Amino acid sequence: MEISGKIIECLPLKSGQSSNGEWRKQEYVLQTDGQYPKKVCFIVWGEKVEQFAIQQGESVEVSVDLESREYNGRWYTDVKAWKVTRNTSSEERVYSISDEMGDPNSSAMLNGDDIPF
Repeated sequence: MEISGKIIECLPLKSGQSSNGEWRKQEYVLQTDGQYPKKVCFIVWGEKVEQFAIQQGESVEVSVDLESREYNGRWYTDVKAWKVTRNTSSEERVYSISDEMGDPNSSAMLNGDDIPF
C-alpha cells in the first residue's frame, strides 16, 4: 500500500533491548494531499532510519505494510514503512529493500517492481 503526502512531524527516535538484541524505531506523521487531508503515523525500523533520512517538510510517497495484533482484548495496528520515494526538483530518489541487499542495479529497482526478486 502506498501513501503520499508531506511529513509534518518527526517524532523522537526510540530504542531498547529485547531477546533478539537491540532495536530502534522512529515514527513520522504524514499529512495526505487532497480536499480532506488525513494524518497517518508510520514507523521506520532499524537501519532504515538512517537510510531513508526522512526530514520534516518533505513530500514523499511511502510504501507500507499494515499489521494488527491483539493485546488484553484491545487491537493495535502498526503502519511499517519499507520503501520511501521523494520527489526532488532534479530527480526522484527511491529507497527500498534492494538497497539493503547492496545491489543498486537489481532488476527490481530498474523495473520499478515492489518485490526485489
